[in-house]
Amino acid sequence: MKITIRREECVDKLSDIQSVVEKKSTMPILSHFLLTAAKGGSSITATDLETAIREPIEATVSKEGKLCIPARKLFEIVREMESDIVIESEDSQWIRVKSGASSFRLACLPPEDYPAWPDLGTSEQIEIEAARLSEMIEKTVYSAGESDTRYTLNGILFHLNPGAAEALTIVGTDGHRMAVISAGLEAAPKEEKKLIVQRKAASELRKFLPEAEKVKLALGKNHVLFTVGDVEFLTRLIEGTYPNYSQVIPANNDKKLVLERDLLTRALRRVSIMSRERSNAIRVDANDGTLTLSSSNPDIGEARDEIKADYTGDALSMGFNAKYLLDALQAMESDKVIMELLDPLSPTLLRPEGDESYRCVIMPMRI
Repeated sequence: MKITIRREECVDKLSDIQSVVEKKSTMPILSHFLLTAAKGGSSITATDLETAIREPIEATVSKEGKLCIPARKLFEIVREMESDIVIESEDSQWIRVKSGASSFRLACLPPEDYPAWPDLGTSEQIEIEAARLSEMIEKTVYSAGESDTRYTLNGILFHLNPGAAEALTIVGTDGHRMAVISAGLEAAPKEEKKLIVQRKAASELRKFLPEAEKVKLALGKNHVLFTVGDVEFLTRLIEGTYPNYSQVIPANNDKKLVLERDLLTRALRRVSIMSRERSNAIRVDANDGTLTLSSSNPDIGEARDEIKADYTGDALSMGFNAKYLLDALQAMESDKVIMELLDPLSPTLLRPEGDESYRCVIMPMRI
């Protein structure tokens, strides 16, 4: 193999795969990527066996072939180059990387040992606007679990329901909080499906969405393939049963507060300063026209803040993890937010004013 690639093109494409290739894997080949050079079109493929990316790379191909190259080391090399990159194989174990007067000899692995691209088999396909999918992931992925023993919570749920007014619902939860967002699709799916996409994969996918208009989803039995422009992003689904999110959303919360989102965010940040040493616990007291926020730490001190609230119900005191509230508020864009409460130990519903498609549920803490 012998190819020439523009430095900027090489840096961009290698940058895309750095978070997918395994850096400390027991399988050395997973720290490599597969470079396929062909005069009809060249591509790079990277995988950690859970997620795989395949995207085209613009190159002038003098001699076709395949190479399995260390992803991190080649990325470090090309970043320091100042002109076009020439990659040439000496054999299946070594390549020469040249740019100007610079020359590197880099060890490789046999390309035939690289993991095969999974076969989706017969799969249904749907399409959604890239900007909308990016927004939906952003507003739910923060609520998903991280290294949770309930492994299904370490992903976000894609619920495709042809019978719903909005056929796609994405859900993230870690058992203490939940974020739910729904959207319509141009063409409804043929049948109901519940796909659990890994949290890491969903976050990686978002990096490719800003440049595209549409995203195509091919729904396999064990994998889902997102096609974003020329990029193919495939991920293995988490097996298992996701919690019934619709039963968690409170329907009878009769106490409603309307608050300025920015004022509430700033007050939460101030008051949580005194609670960070422990569990981020803060106390929220709702009274006529006001919301009082407070926190205390016997070893450090205490904090108290008050903001205006559109509220006329009975006085109510609740405890919350301030981080959960702040994460939900940060994901919202409206000027005002609505908090719907029932009692000190029942789930609280938080949503942006004027947007019924996005809802956050937060479990209170005992205070």
